[in-house]
Amino acid sequence: MPHLLVVESWVGSMSRLLPRAIREGGHEFTFLTRDLHHYLRSAPEGTAHPLLGARNVITADTNDVEALLPEVERLHGALGFDGVITSCDYYLPTVARIAGRLGLPGPGPEAVENACRKDDTRRILAGAGLPGPRFAVHEEWADLTRAAREIGYPLVAKPVDLCAGMYVRRVDDEAQLGEVVRALADFPVNARGQVRTPAVLLEELLDGPEVSVETVSHAGTVHVVGVTDKSVGGAPAFIETGHMFPAALTAADTEAAEQTALTALKALGLTDGVVAHTEIKLTSAGPRVVEVNPRPAGNRITELVRHVTGIDLAAAFVDVALGRAPDLRRTGTGLKSAAVGFLVPDRTGTLEALDGAGLRHADGVLEMQLAEPGKAVKAAGSNNEYLGHVMTGDADGLGARDRAEGLLAGLRAGLVIR
Repeated sequence: MPHLLVVESWVGSMSRLLPRAIREGGHEFTFLTRDLHHYLRSAPEGTAHPLLGARNVITADTNDVEALLPEVERLHGALGFDGVITSCDYYLPTVARIAGRLGLPGPGPEAVENACRKDDTRRILAGAGLPGPRFAVHEEWADLTRAAREIGYPLVAKPVDLCAGMYVRRVDDEAQLGEVVRALADFPVNARGQVRTPAVLLEELLDGPEVSVETVSHAGTVHVVGVTDKSVGGAPAFIETGHMFPAALTAADTEAAEQTALTALKALGLTDGVVAHTEIKLTSAGPRVVEVNPRPAGNRITELVRHVTGIDLAAAFVDVALGRAPDLRRTGTGLKSAAVGFLVPDRTGTLEALDGAGLRHADGVLEMQLAEPGKAVKAAGSNNEYLGHVMTGDADGLGARDRAEGLLAGLRAGLVIR
């Protein structure tokens, strides 16, 4: 029975999808974490978190890579791992280092590190000749203000090493730039206790809709699974408010997005052992890469893909981590499109009312999850503050997004925050 080492995880949907994929694939896993309580707290009351159903649960300082590598070597000698994997962006470089140290399948550590650092991604793609936004990376205020004037307002300011849209902001002038820089300075350690890089990435503000290209790489070949669309709100933040798979694009735009993603993955060296989620803006000047994520898509996109195509990206992630050819055969699911819409709070307070009982069985609803009254609510500044979501499907065409938006409107009508 193949044995995987799982190093940390997000606590959202992938923390359930990944253990399920491992189990359904006939494999077992050892779970390695620095903070077991992080996962205990995230499980619904009275249940055990799926990650804790591992063959072994071992605690170690997963943030100290140099100390972790020899420890994992000792574990490998005793337990015998056939692959190593994580769904959490902050540990993707660590997993790549472990795979390299143990001689297990996976992309090169440098390639993964470059993809996980937004500034390095920009430099490499620019060096490969892939068109992108004007950008600059600096730590000092004087350098940032000078670079901002050279790029021109409005622009986008973002950290180089955070996820889920955290602290990514549209900046219209120097005063707003100062607000972002101060906010980042007040957040020196990420949610997993890792010390952040203080550099700030400034980018030209791109026009046009945003999509993502979902791919699976094995043995030097990158397979395109499809293109997902994205809706964004919460300005000046960039909060994902919904997705639909497949994206409602022309054939030309779909091809342009796919080819741009393939070129970016090749430039970064992510062509073997990777499930990737590459975000792209379809600008008036052509497609431009936003970022490349060397792991399956989050925010329920992985589920949307499976609902429409039958392809399980979590299972493909497990397969390539084991060095196996992934099963990317499409099966009839009965759906032509699937969409998810997120309920994004626009103010801070306490959730007093949110009732979806009358909508749960509406036509096309695949899933609805809502926060319970009494929850402390924070006005959303990233993808981490949702109050719930609704997922819908359409058997006839690309109507799933409209269904999701209609249901969200009904939920908002009954939303009370005090």
